[in-house]
Amino acid sequence: MIITKKKPLKELLTYIKKGEKVFLIGCGECSTTCKTGGEEEVLALKKELEKEGIKIAGWALPKAPCIAAQIKTEFARHLKEIKEADSMLVLACGLGAQSVRENDRFAKVVHIACDTMFIGEVDKEGIFKERCSACGECVLELTGGICPITLCAKGLLNGPCGGVSKGKCEADRDRDCAWVLIYNELKRQGRLDDFKKIQPPMDHSKMNKPRQLKLSAANTIPS
Repeated sequence: MIITKKKPLKELLTYIKKGEKVFLIGCGECSTTCKTGGEEEVLALKKELEKEGIKIAGWALPKAPCIAAQIKTEFARHLKEIKEADSMLVLACGLGAQSVRENDRFAKVVHIACDTMFIGEVDKEGIFKERCSACGECVLELTGGICPITLCAKGLLNGPCGGVSKGKCEADRDRDCAWVLIYNELKRQGRLDDFKKIQPPMDHSKMNKPRQLKLSAANTIPS
């Protein structure tokens, strides 16, 4: 899941002018879960903007605006409203916002309503936690399903470092050392031999940006 947080209304009003007619676009997946761009948040922001003199042309809630086919379907569904709008305000991650811009044949100005934070999960207490750095070279198989690139403050592939103390991270004594967690998990699984394997340096070329991946002919893009 891509974790986002809402930009404050005060910031939005620095680039959306009074009298501007705006079309709102939310996200039915990640931003809905984060409560930054679901139906409730879209309608609440609509109300706030109208109080500030911003005209709302309409709104849409594609399941995943980052998927071109889905945002194009919403554009077709709301063609008249979007055509009449001066701009679009996207309550989604940076991927969704860029997908909106790239697939809008009217080339409207796209405003951004959310800050994109990280790739994460939602724990049982409803806390969003970063768990993946999208490094392109996953080692989870050898680390008990715990990512050292993300959870270790130093991103060590072979750990722990010499600064670990009583199972806590050198950089933050309130945080568990990632490699102690990995050791304990591998021990629980009876796989401590994996802990002893020395990992080679990462191939950082796999993180050269911007990245892309072409699907094979057998695969289809979800709509």
